[in-house]
Amino acid sequence: MNETIISSLAVKLKIKITQVRNTLDLLSQDNTVPFIARYRKEMTGGLDEEQILEISKQYDYELKLADRKEAVLNRIAQQGKLTDEIKQSIMDATKLSEVEDLYRPYVQKKKTRAAVAIKNGLQPLCDWMLSMPKEGSLNEEASKYLNDEVKTVKDAIQGAEDIIAEKISDTAQLRWEFRDFIYNTGKIVTKLKKNAEDEKRVYEMYYDRSERVNAIADHRVMAIDRAEKEKVISVDFEYDMNSLIEQAADSLIKSRKSIVNDEITAACEDGCKRLLLPSVEREIRSQLSERAHNKSIEIFSLNLEKLLLQPPLKGRVVMGFDPAFRTGCKLAILDSTGKMLHIDKIYPHQPVNKVAEAKKTLLNLIRKYGVEIIAIGNGTASRESEKLVAELIHENNLKVSYAIVSEAGASVYSASENARNEFPDLHVEERSAVSIGRRLLDPLAELIKIDPKSIGVGQYQHDLPQKQLSDRLDEAIMMCVNRTGADLNTASVELLTHISGLNSASAREIVDYRNNNGKFTNREQLKKVKKIGDKAFQQCAGFLRITDGNEPLDRTAIHPESYASARKIMEVCGIEKLGDPNISFDEDKISKLGIDSYTLKDIEDAIRQPLRDYRDQFEGALLKSDVLEISDLKVGDALSGTIRNVVDFGAFVDIGLHEDGLVHITRMSMKKVNHPSDIVSVGDIVTVYVARIDEARGRVQLSLIPLQELSKRTTEKKDRNRKPENKKKPAAKKKEDDYTYEDAMKKLLERFGKR
Repeated sequence: MNETIISSLAVKLKIKITQVRNTLDLLSQDNTVPFIARYRKEMTGGLDEEQILEISKQYDYELKLADRKEAVLNRIAQQGKLTDEIKQSIMDATKLSEVEDLYRPYVQKKKTRAAVAIKNGLQPLCDWMLSMPKEGSLNEEASKYLNDEVKTVKDAIQGAEDIIAEKISDTAQLRWEFRDFIYNTGKIVTKLKKNAEDEKRVYEMYYDRSERVNAIADHRVMAIDRAEKEKVISVDFEYDMNSLIEQAADSLIKSRKSIVNDEITAACEDGCKRLLLPSVEREIRSQLSERAHNKSIEIFSLNLEKLLLQPPLKGRVVMGFDPAFRTGCKLAILDSTGKMLHIDKIYPHQPVNKVAEAKKTLLNLIRKYGVEIIAIGNGTASRESEKLVAELIHENNLKVSYAIVSEAGASVYSASENARNEFPDLHVEERSAVSIGRRLLDPLAELIKIDPKSIGVGQYQHDLPQKQLSDRLDEAIMMCVNRTGADLNTASVELLTHISGLNSASAREIVDYRNNNGKFTNREQLKKVKKIGDKAFQQCAGFLRITDGNEPLDRTAIHPESYASARKIMEVCGIEKLGDPNISFDEDKISKLGIDSYTLKDIEDAIRQPLRDYRDQFEGALLKSDVLEISDLKVGDALSGTIRNVVDFGAFVDIGLHEDGLVHITRMSMKKVNHPSDIVSVGDIVTVYVARIDEARGRVQLSLIPLQELSKRTTEKKDRNRKPENKKKPAAKKKEDDYTYEDAMKKLLERFGKR
C-alpha cells in the first residue's frame, strides 16, 4: 500500500491513518464492504459502508493519478524537456485533468496548423518573435525560412503565429484562469433554434434564457443538455472575451516596444478564439454535466435506498389489486408470508361497468381469506379503483384498509424469466397483481427482483452514464439488503444474490439445497452447500437468519465467530434466553471478558432484540379507508401524503389524487434548503398544505409550510427589499481640497500599517 496516499486520504476524509490503512487491508483480503462495516468495526473505528466505499474509490483514484503522473513525466523526459519546475507542477497536481493540462504542450500532434508549421521549419521564427525583438525587420527574418512548403513571407509569419496560437491554448495556467473566469462571471445563454420541433413546448423556458454559470441548478443543466441534443435550442456562453484575449497577450508580450507586438496579439486572439476558449467552454459544459449526473445518480440512489427500506407489513393477509379499464382489474390474495392463495379478476370500470358484481366478488374474497389490507397499484384506473374499494369498505363497515402502491417496474418483473418460473400458470397481469401485493408485505424482498432503473424514483435517468448509474444503484441495494439481512429459509435467489459473500450461483445453490433437504436448522449447514467455502461462509453467515432453528443465536445479527463471546456474556449476566425485556448487563463482569466495545454493543443489542428489523425505524405505508377528489380540496387544507419521488426542484407527494402533488423546494422550509433530500425522502409520510389548485389540469401545488407562515415569510421578504423611508443620506464625500495632512496620513497608515 502507498503510505503517502493513505496519509493524504486520512486528512481529506478527516479520519485516522489507521482507519484508512486497516480498511484497505481488509478490502485487499477480499472482505466485502457490508462485512467490514458490521463485523470489523474494531479495526475501522466504526466506519459505515459509505465511508468504506469512499476510501476504496479515493484510493483507486489516487493510484491512477500517481501512475499517470509517472507516465507523463517519463514521456516529457524522453523528449528532453523535463525541468524541475515542470516536474514539481505535475507532482503537485491533485486531479487527473490538471495532469493532462500540464502534459498538453508535450503531446505529439500531427494534424494541427501548428504541427504543420513546425514540420515546415518555422519553430525558430516563432522563437525569434517570442523573444520580443525591438529592432530589425520581421519580413527579413521570415524570408530566411522560405522553402518548398513555405512559399511566401506571409505564409512564414502565419505559420509562426499558428505555433504561438497553439502555445497559448496549451498553457495550463491560462486554461485554469480562463475556466475560473468564465465559470464565475459568465452566463449560459439558450435560444430556440430555427425550425425546432417542440410540440408540447417541454423546453419553453429555455427558448430565450440567460443564467449565471456558477448558479445554474443541476436539473436545468440536464434539461438544457437534453433540449440541445433534441435540436430544440442552441447553447452559448456569454462573457468578457476581450479581457481574456488581452490577458493571453500580456502573458507573452514582455515589451511594448517590440516590432512584433501586433503579430503576437493577433496570434493570441486567434489562439483564444479558435482553440483555447472553445476548448474551455466544452470543458465547463462537461464539468456541469458531470456534476449534474453525479448529483442525479446520488438522488436516484438515495430514493432507491429509502424505497427499499420501507418497513414490511408483517403478519397481514393482503390483496394485490392491479387496476385496468378494458382488460379488468386483476386480484391476488397473499398470506402473511407472500404465498399466493387465490387469483381473480373483476370488471368494474368502462367499458364493461360491472360494478355490483365486482363489489360482490371483492367482499366474498375479503371475508373468505380474512383480507386486512388492499394494495392498489397506482397506474391506469388507480383512482377509480380506489373509489370502488373505499365505497365497499364504507357500505359494509369493513375493518379493512387500503394503500396506493407504486407499480413502477411491476410489468417488467411480471414478464421476466424469474416471474415465469415462479408462476408459470399465471398471465403477466396476474403476476403483476402478486408483485403489487408483495410490495406492501415486504418491499425489499419484492423490489429486489426488478431492475432498479425501472422503479421510477430518479430524474433524467436515461440521460445518465448507465455504467456509473448501475454501479451506484448496486451499492445502494447491497447496503439495504445487508443492513436488513435475509431469512435463510424464505429468501429468494434474487435477494440472496445481494447478501455479502454470495453471488447468483451460490444463491441458487442455497435455494436448491433448501428445496432438496428441507429448511436450514442452523447456520453451520451453509458449509454443506456447494460454492460456499470458508471465506464465503465468513462473509455471509451473519447476514442470514434462521428464526426457528436449533441455535437461538442464529436468529440474531451476531456472527458465528462471536457466539462464544455472546454465550459468556449471557453466562456472567445470568441471562437464560434472548429477547427478555428485563435483561440487564453487569458491565463490571463483562469488562473482564476482553471483548472490544463495538462487538460488545452489537452483541448486547442483539440479545435484547434478536429479531429487530433495521427497517422498523422508518415510516410504513400510508393506510387509508376513504377517497379524495380534487373538488374536495380548498387552498389551505392540511393532508397526509406519501413522498413518491424526490428531485432537484422539489418532491412529488401522493395525496390520493390521480396525479401526485408537487412541493416545490421553496415551500419546504422557512430556512434555505440546499436540496429537497435534506428535508424529505421517498416513502416518508408527511403533512402537506394545499397551496394552489388547477382543477382543469388535475394538478395541485403543495407546501410543507402552513400557508400562514408562508405568507408571513413572503411579506417579510418584501419589507426587506422595500426602500426604507427614513434612510439617512450618506455623508458627502470630501473633495480633494478638503483633505488635511492628518487625513492623508490616516489613509496611508490604514493601507500600509505602521512601519
